[in-house]
Amino acid sequence: MDFKKMLANDRVKPYLLKARYGIEKESHRVDQSGNLAKTDHPKSITLKDDHPYIQRDFSETQMELITPVTETVEDLFNYLAAIHDVAYRSMDDEMLWPLSMPPQLPEDEEDIVIAKLENVENVRYRQFLSQSYGRRKQMVSGIHFNFEFGKELVQALFRSQSEIEDYQQFKAEMYLKVTRNYLHYRWFMTYFYGASPQSEKNFFEDDSLNETVRSIRASKYGYANSDDVQVSYSSIRNYILDLASMVQRGLLSEEKEFYAPVRLRGGRHVSDLEDHGVQYIELRNIDLNPFERHGISEEQVEFLHLFLLYLLWKDEGDHCDEWVKMGDSYNEIVALEHPLARTQFEVEADKMIDEMEQLVEILDLPVSDMLFVHLREMLMDPSKTLAGKLYKENEKSSQSLVATLIAKENYKKSWEKPYQLAGFTDMELSTQILMFDAIQQGVQIEILDRQAQFLKLKLNDHIEYVKNGNMTSKDNYVSTLIMENKTVTKKILHQHGFRVPKGEEFQTIDQALQSYHLFSTKPFVVKPKTTNYGLGISIFKDGAKEEDYLKALTLAFKEDHSVIVEEFMKGTEYRFFVLNDQVHAVLLRIPANVKGDGKHTIEELVIEKNRDPLRGRDHRTPLETIQLGELENLMLKGQGYQMDSILEKDVIVYLRENSNISTGGDSIDVTDLIPDDYKKIAVDAVSALGVKICGIDLIIEDTEVPATDKNAYGIIEANFNPSMYMHVYPYKGKSRRLTMHIIQYLFPELLQSQDSKFIKLGVPLAKREFTMVPC
Repeated sequence: MDFKKMLANDRVKPYLLKARYGIEKESHRVDQSGNLAKTDHPKSITLKDDHPYIQRDFSETQMELITPVTETVEDLFNYLAAIHDVAYRSMDDEMLWPLSMPPQLPEDEEDIVIAKLENVENVRYRQFLSQSYGRRKQMVSGIHFNFEFGKELVQALFRSQSEIEDYQQFKAEMYLKVTRNYLHYRWFMTYFYGASPQSEKNFFEDDSLNETVRSIRASKYGYANSDDVQVSYSSIRNYILDLASMVQRGLLSEEKEFYAPVRLRGGRHVSDLEDHGVQYIELRNIDLNPFERHGISEEQVEFLHLFLLYLLWKDEGDHCDEWVKMGDSYNEIVALEHPLARTQFEVEADKMIDEMEQLVEILDLPVSDMLFVHLREMLMDPSKTLAGKLYKENEKSSQSLVATLIAKENYKKSWEKPYQLAGFTDMELSTQILMFDAIQQGVQIEILDRQAQFLKLKLNDHIEYVKNGNMTSKDNYVSTLIMENKTVTKKILHQHGFRVPKGEEFQTIDQALQSYHLFSTKPFVVKPKTTNYGLGISIFKDGAKEEDYLKALTLAFKEDHSVIVEEFMKGTEYRFFVLNDQVHAVLLRIPANVKGDGKHTIEELVIEKNRDPLRGRDHRTPLETIQLGELENLMLKGQGYQMDSILEKDVIVYLRENSNISTGGDSIDVTDLIPDDYKKIAVDAVSALGVKICGIDLIIEDTEVPATDKNAYGIIEANFNPSMYMHVYPYKGKSRRLTMHIIQYLFPELLQSQDSKFIKLGVPLAKREFTMVPC
């Protein structure tokens, strides 16, 4: 088939860069000194053999981080970054080794601990590998890159030819050609991106390799099958038959022992390829890039995509099996070249870069400006290849020290903002934390609408939809509408015997102004009817002048078409987070404030307080920046201050009456200090509203007074989408991992699974401990 002609077809061109990607990245856990960890796999990560994101490879220390399948490179790296964050913050002061070659290994390879998996067969298989190949070679790590040409591209190519009538056969031939060419030209990858020039102590039992090379991992000294294992790529049928023969002859224990630079994927078993066809290919010869925090760069992935297109376009040799076998010898030569040596295949490599550039021009492919520039720089100057750069760094000290310093830097970056989830920092913070917990617990995440914070969560066949972190199917639409409408909320609570503030609702400013005399001399609150986050709320504890009342109304009507003016209840406001008829957290919120030093103005003090790295905007940080708007000026005016007023030392000035964290307030956890009778009031009130997840705000004058006393409390608001991050990361007090409770509420089987593990271990359920590692 003439793929050159087919790829240049105008009906094919729009789909050329359509693809699906996935990455599996192996790394060893090490301590802060760069020594192989002696601890078990982190218990905070659900210990499932088939965890969708974080598994163990051969050894107990070898983490395998797995991205979901994505349709863009951007999404691929978002997930890769997020999974790294979860891995780092789930470990106990440990790091991920950034090199393919492992850190110093024990002198006795029997001291290398095989992964402690649940499935006995998985353990036995690893024991078999250790006996056949030795445990040391199993400790080599790398990147597995899964690649699938876009469905639209394959279909367009299929329609542009007439040689093959069966779609699955056409698709198989397409992937077989790419695979054969990749195996022939993989030395090209090894030259540019090989990055395992040296081994650490105790990797080799003898002096089998004394020289420094480009890639130990990609050479015969890495992990490879015996020379007797030979598989044909001439057809899918021959590929399947050869692998079956290798197993039957005892050269392989089972199909998955076949360790090739490329694997054809189409189902759980190789035999499935015949029925289901080739779905994608898995490239397995990629060294970890030590200079990239996540082991591979976006430029590398862009190159791989373009390279695979090029291999589909490029002609191959006449005898396919010989063509593949020639690639083995070429790759061995390049892998064992010195990192600073110009490759023996320089002329061929230069020609291939030229051809790739021609391909880009012919097919009108958009590529990064520097991609080919970097390839040519690396070809002309081997010190700029990954192996060359690593070798130059190693010369300054040692490879072990270089790797340890890189690991420490990566560790530091992962802990810089422990409340954020890398890759998704643009999302609302409670959603980020929920996603962290879902990844940790092995719940699959699909982002349905990133801007709307809409997620699909999946555990086995169980699916739940979540918006904004805690809006779920557990609460119906009417319940949400009830809580959204403050007037309806108050009426329902009042009908159930709960104390709520008295007040009136207005649809226009004129209507509200006509009732000014009803509130002017009393403590009162002006607030929008349906908004959250304390927006547009004004509080007057000593009444208000008509001009200030008008300003408050104007602010409130900016947020909604209806406004409520109600009595101000004296006392302290507490946020109760109720989930499934239980109070999981209680928060005292202190309004936005500054403390004087006798030198600076209020405005300067606000600017200084906002420099706190925990403060930010739009609910992406645990605390919000303090604003200096109309409402804050109104509040200061009532206290006799202006923005340029200099506060005396230790004098605290409040910039708002409402204590919402979203308007710059400080959060203090008081869950353990609030009496149970007030918690019962919160639970019963939420139950009266017919909801399961709610943030309900109570005004309590004195928590030592029984909740049954007259006017002991008042309920001022019920929130259908209460923020959780302020409970997880309070300004002061104990962290309450509400996001984990949400996940366990949605997926009770998680707790059941943990219970069964404790029963198997003979541990009473009352004594079980769950480690909730902060995001």
